[in-house]
Amino acid sequence: MTADLSQIVKAYDVRGVVPDQWDEHLSALFGAAFAQVTAVPAGSGAIVVGHDMRPSSPGLSHAFAQGAAEQGLDVVEIGLCSTDQLYYASGALDLPGAMFTASHNPAQYNGIKLCRAGAAPVGQDTGLADIRALVESWLDDPASAPASAATPGTLSRRDTLDDYAAYLRSLVDVSGIRPLKVVVDAGNGMGGHTVPTVLGNLPLTVVPLYFELDGTFPNHEANPLDPKNLVDLQARVRAEGADLGLAFDGDADRCFVVDERGEPVSPSAVTALVAARELARNGGHGTVIHNLITSWSVPEVVREHGGTPARTRVGHSFIKAEMAATGAIFGGEHSAHYYFRDFWNADTGMLAALHVLAALGGQPAPFSTLVAEYDRYPASGEINSTVTDQQATTARVRAAYADHPAATTDTLDGLTVTTPDWWFNLRPSNTEPLLRLNVEARDRQTLERLTTEVLELVRQ
Repeated sequence: MTADLSQIVKAYDVRGVVPDQWDEHLSALFGAAFAQVTAVPAGSGAIVVGHDMRPSSPGLSHAFAQGAAEQGLDVVEIGLCSTDQLYYASGALDLPGAMFTASHNPAQYNGIKLCRAGAAPVGQDTGLADIRALVESWLDDPASAPASAATPGTLSRRDTLDDYAAYLRSLVDVSGIRPLKVVVDAGNGMGGHTVPTVLGNLPLTVVPLYFELDGTFPNHEANPLDPKNLVDLQARVRAEGADLGLAFDGDADRCFVVDERGEPVSPSAVTALVAARELARNGGHGTVIHNLITSWSVPEVVREHGGTPARTRVGHSFIKAEMAATGAIFGGEHSAHYYFRDFWNADTGMLAALHVLAALGGQPAPFSTLVAEYDRYPASGEINSTVTDQQATTARVRAAYADHPAATTDTLDGLTVTTPDWWFNLRPSNTEPLLRLNVEARDRQTLERLTTEVLELVRQ
């Protein structure tokens, strides 16, 4: 195998096809580089490593652990875990961490999500570029490969599932809620590992869907952001007469919600609901982060509950940086990533799910009624268009609205045009020749007109 690290080292993580693009030998080099770049300079004598249910994950994660141990670090291997369980271990043990997962990607993929002690993210600007450069230098000149430390580190095993579940449940009390029936679609991913422990011994009847850990994803892709992957959950919620449906992605760090009618609930509405609860828990004070394509309802709800909304770019590294800079209590994204100050500013879909269950179970109304307060405006969802020139297309759209008397424009992340009645954001994909459009308006007729108008400009 000839490794091209430019193809597998992304903005936030490592991700590629196994064994075509990377393998256990390369994983061991990543482990050594992670030790040299991230752990040793910070004075960490140990790291924590976990993995998902993909067939290649145990071998890759163990090779990484061995590579780090050869640099003198002790390695705590926590085995099968969700990504937020790895973040829990990094936070609770105060150790740098590595999670082996490719999230919702197909079975032949795998990857590494890296963090510093306390679950602080490692991305291109915070160590990942340096790790890549070091591994590339070793590949180019094998003689320069890192020598083993005089005293190699040790490898030990530790099960953190019970502690992770107990910690989450210490942050949201769901013990006194009314009895609920909840359908959970784990998509054959890590939710099948964590949900029984986190939601066990509560006044819940959990109807499991695809809880068998299977990294080949035999039932559907473990990506609830795609509506076709929610179809089975929606049907089962209706058939069971359930109060709620929850869907987790492959590494179970994102959580999607469907109401008692089987209708998907906007992640913006979930963000607003959880924000209101976190503000109440913090005495009606605190900053809440939202990215620029979440609904108008999010900053509105935050202000109504005494909080301060803060708008940021799309992407977990930007959210986490803003969380740290502002001391924010909570943050949410349209992609169903939810970030909590009390979870080391890291994202955990499971903690958001507990908030949803507590909110629903703490009052008598169905979820569709409860969430209507937080779901105020019609939105397009994300619409992708393939374009030959992202910059020229964006400039054409910007010019079309330059003279609109009520419009303001900003370029925080792509192009955002806002009026009192509507807004849209058009931003480029970092990895594909795509432009992603999100539109929201005060009414559906305006939404449909504006969406058609902008798409015609993009696709002409």
